[in-house]
Amino acid sequence: MSDVPDRLYDLVYLGIGAVAWTVAGLKIRAWRRDPSSGLLVVALVISAPATAFLMAAPVLYRLIDRIAHRGNLATLLVYLGITAFSAATVVLARMWTPPKERANAQVWDGATADTWRQARRRLAVFAVLVPVMIVLFFTGGADSPETPLTFDTTFATIPEIAVFLVLYQALFGFALTDISRVCLGHASRLPSGWLRRGIRLIAVGGFVACGYVVCKLIAIGAAFAEVGGVEWLSTALGPGFAALGAVLITAGFAGPAAAAWTRRRQDYQALRPLWDLVYRADRRLALEAPPSAWTERLAFRDLEWRTARRGLEIRDGQLTLRPWVDPAVVTAAGRIAERAGLDDPDRAALTVAAALRFAAGALDTGIPPRPREDQTPLPGLDAEPAEERAHLVRVAHYLYAPLTGEALAVATAAR
Repeated sequence: MSDVPDRLYDLVYLGIGAVAWTVAGLKIRAWRRDPSSGLLVVALVISAPATAFLMAAPVLYRLIDRIAHRGNLATLLVYLGITAFSAATVVLARMWTPPKERANAQVWDGATADTWRQARRRLAVFAVLVPVMIVLFFTGGADSPETPLTFDTTFATIPEIAVFLVLYQALFGFALTDISRVCLGHASRLPSGWLRRGIRLIAVGGFVACGYVVCKLIAIGAAFAEVGGVEWLSTALGPGFAALGAVLITAGFAGPAAAAWTRRRQDYQALRPLWDLVYRADRRLALEAPPSAWTERLAFRDLEWRTARRGLEIRDGQLTLRPWVDPAVVTAAGRIAERAGLDDPDRAALTVAAALRFAAGALDTGIPPRPREDQTPLPGLDAEPAEERAHLVRVAHYLYAPLTGEALAVATAAR
């Protein structure tokens, strides 16, 4: 085997492994912040094949063999890594199975007793077969020659190794079809969005990776029967299916998380004008001074905490400015919103934006605050936590919008 194919496989396998481990690292970090069995299983589903891809790269494959002083030991480690993926995948498939397809399950809950009972039965199969695979590998004597890319077709003529390979492919194929089937059903029940697209990508990736299993089984069977000419199924086409499937599955797990991160970052930055307004009204509201424009642009970590804190400080600022809210501004904003045909969420946001802008200006100019009994309540203060952030982002959007300026002008002219 020339060095050119080795370098190509190094590039592909190391690249996929590195990207997948990056995604797994983010899942592990999320699990440490919010421990849950679901996140832990997802992290294992990603990290196990990521490790296998890294070890399958010829450069690391040979390094492992040299350190262990045993040829082709890396093959066992790679296949055990994929088998760990298979085991974690069947657990995840049980957790994602709808309640109506689970016996005695009443609610959507990935950690019900029935879920774990089903998972344990399937994991028992892996617990029995994995030691069998290890024994078959070592008794097969497939330690020479070292074959990082052609192990299957080189040693499939040995009965123990042939059985080892078939068991590995059977477990892998079962896990892929199981998770793909469940993901297709799961996606059909989700609303449109990144989560639905991500789940479908996982399903498609699983079915694509099944092409690897089919190619490998054909090549193994042909090698065992001493039929030549089909080695390319094992060394070229099969790995191609595996690589493409791994990319799709990784993208399926990463896509929704990346979309959520992007949305949090956009919300964090969108709230800045509104936060600046309330901060100028009362600097005691903030834990720290306003970040610079560059700091804001380079904010990539802890976005959920930063955005939540910014929202709380804005809420405190609204309460601070409430004594200076003018009912005439609220009335004018309502009329402008009605004339513009705004829906209820946008109407509430326009009203709050106009009221806060006027209140901040009134505070700056020294207008006396209204007594508590004359203060005007603003819409959105009683919003549910799940809706509050979207409401504040809308308020920030309308803060300096033309409609807000028009409402302020109408209210000022009527005074």
